[in-house]
Amino acid sequence: MADRYALVVGRFYEALADRLLEGAARVLEDAGAEHDVHEVPGAFELPLAARYCARSGRYAGVVCLGAVIRGETDHYDHVCAEAARGIADVGADTGVPCAFGVLTVENMEQALARAGGDKRHQGEDAARAAVRMAELRRTLSAP
Repeated sequence: MADRYALVVGRFYEALADRLLEGAARVLEDAGAEHDVHEVPGAFELPLAARYCARSGRYAGVVCLGAVIRGETDHYDHVCAEAARGIADVGADTGVPCAFGVLTVENMEQALARAGGDKRHQGEDAARAAVRMAELRRTLSAP
């Protein structure tokens, strides 16, 4: 039976969310894994959704995807910090690998470059991290 992963995606920036989701899904499919998509409003909601997924017992790992783009206020700093801390806490608390595929950038140009543009693909990177961590968990848990 193939591993199943949760793809939790913050939809605040729709076009970016779609690109991140596409890349993550492609990596999982190439790895022979199955996935379910769970949508949330934005990056701030990712940790709670990841916790729901991790606690469900259905998933080998959780891939959190989204974007936060700096604006004119310090809202960016709070959302980035809470999303990162929250996602890390879910993995540490549950033992289920939770990958951070959230773009934290200054502008849309940087976001696009990191969502399949000329830099890298954060969705793909996060999916690879979740798969690797699930493999490590399984290896270390084996009798």
